[in-house]
Amino acid sequence: MKAIIIGAGRGERLMPHTANAPKCFAKVKGRRILDWGIEALRTGGLMDVVFVGGYRIEQVQAEYPEFTFCHNVDWQNNNILVSLMHAECHMDDGFVCAYSDILYRPDIPYRLMQSAHDMTLVCDRAWRARYQKRTEHPETDAEKVAVEGGRVVAINRTMPIEAARNEYIGVARFTREGARILRDAYHRAKAKYDGRPFQDAPVFQKAYLIDLFQEMIEEGIPMYPMETQGGYMEIDTNQDFQIAREEWSG
Repeated sequence: MKAIIIGAGRGERLMPHTANAPKCFAKVKGRRILDWGIEALRTGGLMDVVFVGGYRIEQVQAEYPEFTFCHNVDWQNNNILVSLMHAECHMDDGFVCAYSDILYRPDIPYRLMQSAHDMTLVCDRAWRARYQKRTEHPETDAEKVAVEGGRVVAINRTMPIEAARNEYIGVARFTREGARILRDAYHRAKAKYDGRPFQDAPVFQKAYLIDLFQEMIEEGIPMYPMETQGGYMEIDTNQDFQIAREEWSG
């Protein structure tokens, strides 16, 4: 099983740190965000890393020659979902995908690899406490998750805050069968919505990964949460970056 790290975008809200380097190169406690993620993934036994890059991909290629690279050349005109699917050919044996701009404890991938389900999303139960300091990234912009009966029943930014038990942290695991189901769902959605609005995205090309997850849930495809209590930070703004540099302990 491979790890697929999604890191094509520039991260303009983290300027000036992304003026001449990819977002995942920003350093927290003396280490790149990317290095924290790699360490966590390796704790889960995920040694084979596929990196989907776009902005400044050549820097990642130079610093991490052991990675397999997929180049999202059109990264400025698409989003996370399309980026992930640039690595479609690496999904056959199952995979764990992760956003490149997040910090998460090493025990999270380790626990995730024990999941018995074909599709498992890591979700943070303590998400609202983290947003108390994130005035530049409000709760309304969180990738909110509703859970009922042990299953994910909704995942989107638009649900009422009080309906959200969790926030999706950007890490998910798909078995071989789960990867097949995901890819099939992507191609169904692309055939139907290409160039048109899709879930919360103005056009399919600009969809987030959670837009496809929501579509799959509405089709009746089961997805399951693996819940955490914190141990995760997203670095989207300079405010987030400052909080991480002050508070992250790994």
